[in-house]
Amino acid sequence: MATSPPRRTAAGTTAARRPRVREMAAQATQENILRAATKVFAKNGFAGGRIEEISKAAKSHDRMIYYYFGNKEELFIAVIEDTYRRFNEAESKLVLKMDNPVEDLKTLVRFMWTYYQQNPEFITLLNSENLHRGKHISKSMRAREYSSPAISLMDSVLKRGAEMRLFRADVRARDIYLMSAALAYFYTSNRFTLSAFLGEDLAAPEALAYWEDFITSAVIRQVSITSDAAEARPATDERQRPAA
Repeated sequence: MATSPPRRTAAGTTAARRPRVREMAAQATQENILRAATKVFAKNGFAGGRIEEISKAAKSHDRMIYYYFGNKEELFIAVIEDTYRRFNEAESKLVLKMDNPVEDLKTLVRFMWTYYQQNPEFITLLNSENLHRGKHISKSMRAREYSSPAISLMDSVLKRGAEMRLFRADVRARDIYLMSAALAYFYTSNRFTLSAFLGEDLAAPEALAYWEDFITSAVIRQVSITSDAAEARPATDERQRPAA
């Protein structure tokens, strides 16, 4: 006669669940610390970001930060890494058809521009790290890991465009990525000081829309074999340019 499998007691079930509960609690604590540290470092920079302020914002304790991240610098590096990771995750959700590389490239450029607008901490954190000449992120073992997906996605679109004889075959994905990032990043990070310098509101909705079309057009024209093959003329050319 077959024997029934041993019944699991309530005590056994509880014991089995404890490691999983502890693991989830630890993960939640680390996540809360990262979110809090992102806000504090984005606001105050690395030098001004205080551990006690971060632990208070995370509703945790200083010792938990040292337990999970080691020290303030390691926490800052983790914040930068997490910032890049979230950027890559958002970009990976883009829908690229690959049968229209012109529109796909526009999608990538617009994504970068929109992401900078919607995630100001991305800009301020990178500004802070650049003030330190990248000395913290240069110690990261994962920095290159986060750059690869963004460049490879751009590379796939450019190669598809070259195959369809729409894009030049001699352009580098890295160069077009830097061009897109530079045009979007500089405007976003300096729009307030530039508004005072130029005497126009660069943060106004119509000014932001104009620059989005401008940089998209500039990128398409840079990679296109002919200027009209890719329909690169920006929509803002048909509208009145934002008044100075």
